[in-house]
Amino acid sequence: MSASLLIVGSGGFGRETARATLDGGYDGELLGFLDDDPARAGAVLDEIPVLGGLGALAQHPEAQVVVATGRPDNFTSRARIVARLGLAPERYATVVHPGAHLGADTVVGRGTVVLAGTVATAGVRIGAHVAVMPQVVLTHDDVVGDFATLASSVALAGGVDVGEGSYLGAATRVRQGLRVGAWSLIGMGSLVLDDVPAGRTWFGRPARDRGPSPAADTLADAPQGGSA
Repeated sequence: MSASLLIVGSGGFGRETARATLDGGYDGELLGFLDDDPARAGAVLDEIPVLGGLGALAQHPEAQVVVATGRPDNFTSRARIVARLGLAPERYATVVHPGAHLGADTVVGRGTVVLAGTVATAGVRIGAHVAVMPQVVLTHDDVVGDFATLASSVALAGGVDVGEGSYLGAATRVRQGLRVGAWSLIGMGSLVLDDVPAGRTWFGRPARDRGPSPAADTLADAPQGGSA
């Protein structure tokens, strides 16, 4: 059996990660959540306790960790928490729901969560601390950078390169061979037919540039790929 597990973040994504863990996505005991929100201290969510804030991690030096945070208006949070924690890469767990169907050559980085119904076909590479929500489809040779978020029902055609920290909203579709730049935001339901520059917000069908991403300033100070 793997080491015990702590989930950082007790919001919706944290609870989904917990459910995936209990459903067999991680071979170890789930100890509980860590959350700095004082209103959640001592709470029990879905029968799983909130053990305290991030400072409580010191009480569990052998536990593995997964950071399960991030919303469209704050999708830099995983990168910032990982930087704050300063843990060695081997401290981070990978959670893959048993209902995900990943090709045998799919590479999944540490700290990444893959939820039920995800499909990865051939030659797919998923970086560290990536959030892959239910029913995502990754086809041949797709590459997803560290700290990216693929919301539910995102579908990438072959050879798409999703940059570090990007957030692709639910039901986004991306044409083959395109690049989605680092820390960009793609709005829900968008159809992406052109490369997306780093640090920009795009949405629509077809998607168009709508201005700076909320994470544009992260380009200068976020952890770089492969750091966690």
